[in-house]
Amino acid sequence: MVHVPYLNPLPLVSVIRLQGMIASGSNPGRLNDAGLAPVIEAAFRRGKPKAVALIINSPGGSPVQSALIAARIRRLADETKLPVHAFVEDVAASGGYWLATAADDILVDGNSIVGSIGVISAGFGLHEFINRYGVERRVYTSGKSKSQLDPFRPENPDDVTRLRALQDQVHQNFIAQVTARRGARLAQDEGLFTGEFWVGARAIELGLADGLGHLVPVIKERYGEHVRFRHYGVRRPFLARFGLSLLNEAVMEAQERALFARFGI
Repeated sequence: MVHVPYLNPLPLVSVIRLQGMIASGSNPGRLNDAGLAPVIEAAFRRGKPKAVALIINSPGGSPVQSALIAARIRRLADETKLPVHAFVEDVAASGGYWLATAADDILVDGNSIVGSIGVISAGFGLHEFINRYGVERRVYTSGKSKSQLDPFRPENPDDVTRLRALQDQVHQNFIAQVTARRGARLAQDEGLFTGEFWVGARAIELGLADGLGHLVPVIKERYGEHVRFRHYGVRRPFLARFGLSLLNEAVMEAQERALFARFGI
């Protein structure tokens, strides 16, 4: 078949890279709905693509931003009637897996880490440290619950109970998202929603992923050998490229490394 430009244009697939920690804010490299909105909109609407592919490499982060991004992807997929395919690189865990559920199917590498469907909060208890150095903590509040989980005071069991109740609500929302999107593909396994995570083939057995596969060969198999790829992603701010926000980037990188380290990466 002879290709005639403009008369029979080659099929186009938009590729959105979702890499890094999911968090609100304007720091470069963070994934959030505000920063990704124009990227996602363009990927679905520019150039009449045949499909949208998500490349995901994220250890998670904010459940709110995860939900907002996934909801935006689904909303545009429904409006444009375009299929969405997710390809997991190193990890799609916690909020990263929430993003993957926005796709119609999820493909993983044999070594990809998938899952961690749970909620986590972490902090430090510093009251003994400041007491040792004679530091007095002074806090004045109006409302008995305004100083919950203060790291400079002894842990209050009532605060922990309230926190766990909030976590349970978010966890149930996460479970509802996975159940709604994966449906009958999910295995009946007690460990599925405990926060555990799995590698490649086991994730497929549990129904968290649909198969092994990488972006280029899978998309070419589905849309033709001569399919075109158009890549989209969040660009770093101009000044950040010249090292003018090194402190913020260093802090963010440390946070992100800590998240990835939970999965041995």
